[in-house]
Order: sequence, then C-alpha cells, then structure tokens
Amino acid sequence: MTVAPTASHAGRTSPQRIPPQDADAEMALLGSMMMDRDAIAEAVDIIGREQARWLYLPAHQKLFEVLLDIYDDPSKAIDLIVVSDELRRRDLFEAVGGQDYLIQLAESFADWSNAEYYARIVRDKGLLRDLIRCAGRITDQAYAGVEEARDVLDQAEQQIFNVTEKQYRGRTVEIRDAVVQLVKLWEQGNDGTHSGLATGFVALDELTSGFQRGDLIVLAARPSMGKTALGLSMALNMALDGNPVVFFSMEMSNQQVAQRLVSVHTKFDLQKLRRAHLSDQEVEQLKEVCKEFDGLPLFVDETPGMTAMELRSKARRLKSQHDIRAVFVDYLQLMHSPRAENRQVEIATISRHLKGLARELDIPVIAMAQLNRMPEGRQDKRPLLSDLRESGAIEQDADVVLLIHREEYYDFKNEKPETHGKAELNIAKQRNGPVGTIELQFNKKLTRFDNLHVGPEPFSSSNDSVPF
Repeated sequence: MTVAPTASHAGRTSPQRIPPQDADAEMALLGSMMMDRDAIAEAVDIIGREQARWLYLPAHQKLFEVLLDIYDDPSKAIDLIVVSDELRRRDLFEAVGGQDYLIQLAESFADWSNAEYYARIVRDKGLLRDLIRCAGRITDQAYAGVEEARDVLDQAEQQIFNVTEKQYRGRTVEIRDAVVQLVKLWEQGNDGTHSGLATGFVALDELTSGFQRGDLIVLAARPSMGKTALGLSMALNMALDGNPVVFFSMEMSNQQVAQRLVSVHTKFDLQKLRRAHLSDQEVEQLKEVCKEFDGLPLFVDETPGMTAMELRSKARRLKSQHDIRAVFVDYLQLMHSPRAENRQVEIATISRHLKGLARELDIPVIAMAQLNRMPEGRQDKRPLLSDLRESGAIEQDADVVLLIHREEYYDFKNEKPETHGKAELNIAKQRNGPVGTIELQFNKKLTRFDNLHVGPEPFSSSNDSVPF
C-alpha cells in the first residue's frame, strides 16, 4: 500500500502523544472530492481554504488546495486524470504520493455524498490540534510571568475565542426558521410584465425591465443610507412573488435579518421588535402575521467574512436544491479573497467572482457596496459612480449600478421637511438600458422602502399598536 508523506508534529505535543487526527477520514474526504464537484461544495462549507491545515498530512493539505483551485474554475471537470495533470503542472505529483496513492484515495470512499460527514471529522480533529497549540502558548505565557495575570488571562480568553470562532462558518436557513426564533423571543420578554426579475419598485422595474439573468447589480451608498434595507425589501418582494432568493448577510445575524424583514412586512416599529418589549396582544398579532413567512422561499446566510469561493459554493448548492432566482450579498467590501497582494486587487477579484457567479447560475446577483467619503465633501452630497470604494473594477464588472441618496439624512436643522421620508435611487450605470433617477418612499422607523405615494404619509407613526 502506498503511503503519503508523514506530517511534522507542529505544536506543543509530547513525544508519547500523537496529535488528534483521522487519516482514513482525510483519505475518504479527498477521494470523494476528486470524484465529484458536489462533494467539494459539501466540504468547502465546513473546511475553507484558510483551514487546509485541518488536514493533518502535508500531502493531503496540498491536494486539498489543488482540488479547491480546480473547483473554482467551472470550465474544468474534476476526475483522477485532471487532478493528476494539475499536480504535475505544479510539480506536486510525487509530493502527494504519486499515481498509486491517488488511485488509493479514489477507492477509499463509499459514497461522495458522505463528504460532509468526512469533512466534519477532519474539522473536529483540526480544531483539537488548534486548541492544543493554543493551550501551549497560554502555558508558556503563564510560566514566563512577564505580564500581569489579568493581561495573560485576557490574551488567553482571546486565543480560545479565536479557536472556537473557526468552527463557526455560518449556516443557510429558511427565513421561517429565523422567524420562529424571533417569536420565541417575543413570548419570553414576477408579475410577468418584465423580462427580468421584478423588484417590486415600479419605477425601477420600468427602467430596468426587472433585474436580468446573468447581471451583476451593485447597490451602493454611504453608511446609514439604507442599502441593506433596500436590498432586503427587494429580496422580500421577490420571495413574496414566489421567486426563491438567498440573502448573504456578513454584517447581521439571521435573527437580525429576520427582525428587519418582519418589521418591513408587518409595518411594526423595528426598535420595539429589537427590544422585545411587547404586549401579549402584540405578540399574538405578530405570531399570526408571521405565519405568512411559513414556506416563503427566502434563505438567509449569516457567514461573516466569507470568501468569494465559499459564497459561490453555497449559491451553487442552493441553485441545485431550491432553484434560487437571485443572490443578494451584503456587502461586497466585507468579503475577502485569500492571497491578494493588496486591497484593490482583493476587491477586484471578489467583483470578478460575483460577476462570474451571475453568469454561471444565470441569475441576477445583487451586491451591496460601500461608497467612499467623496460625497460628504460635495454641496449636494449626491454620490457619483466614481465614488465606489476601493476599486474601479466594481464599476467595470457591474451591469447595473444603483446609488442611494437621502437628503433628509443631512438635514440636521430640519430646514427641508419636504425631503423627509423620500429617497433618490440613481441608476448611474445600466449596460443595456437607460440611466436616470427615481424617487422612493423611506420610513426610518421600519427601515422600509416603498414606491413613492402621492398624498398623505402612508405609514403610521404610532408605536401603540401594530399597524397591519
């Protein structure tokens, strides 16, 4: 039997003790990944590129990274021949054990659908080794006695926290599951008229004919202008029309997203939902309305600091399992790309991946993005296309760029009451359509955008009852 090169025993381990590992699980995982792309999609949700070290053997780590690189190129098939050729090209073929060992790996698993199970075993062993290394560093600091005890305790707490955080890669849930958690908290204290996917905002849909398949749509604004609110409103409108969509939130938890969506849908004050100081009558009313989320095809993923490859993997699986029609990303600058030489290159890589995802899945990808500070220096504060933060590649890759501006945000002295409750949405770029500015209604209490209504303010300002 061919054996892969052995691992060096990194970390503070006794000569009598072998660090936690499971070579059989590693072999089965790699074997399943070599034979099926879906197995890689299962694995990468649990073990990201940055955690390749969770595989104990260096040869396995190298092969894992090569498989992820092949997977990241949708034009490449994945099989024993392709993997062997790629390893030879990188001069890694012998380092991973040669042809005999690759064949052994390919024969080491029973079913590729068990890849998730194998990956969890590998992750758990890797986390235990991380914990051993962490404990060794803490022991060294305590023995050294150079720092005060409280400083050592603080550093120990942070190091343990860093290890435990690595096991948390977020999860994708149906919105009804997040709403169920909210209800427990309260109890305790295409319409077909457009060629694209309708957003629910009439003027925007008229100018864009809905969001088109394969397009990258960038929704950009300065902080607190409402880009997340507008993105959630669009996602909810699409889901209510029966279109499965996923909202990747790298800034808020699933429960926080659910709070926002419940507030938008029920027109109930968001601050009251956050505080959960609700009367029994309000809880019962909300429970009744929240039944409308049951079966709603809206998925929420709260994975923080996601890489472009991880997002693509999750989106592919959701497309396969639920036929999602749109992907929302909140927000682009919170993603990262490993090994990028600088931030500008990193953002350009992420932007390119999002555009590639839209083309690959043939659905619109809507990415929220942060603008730089330039609008603050202008007299009218209105953003321009050139204000996209950190990379001109975003402007280049995007098929549509939408810029949000709310003049009331800057009306500190209440000198322009006519601007209150209104927002401008500037279609600053549309590759295949007109540009222009439309007006929307914005309600701060609900963080909700609506079509602009003519006449009296349509939202209740009272917090005393649920305005259903």
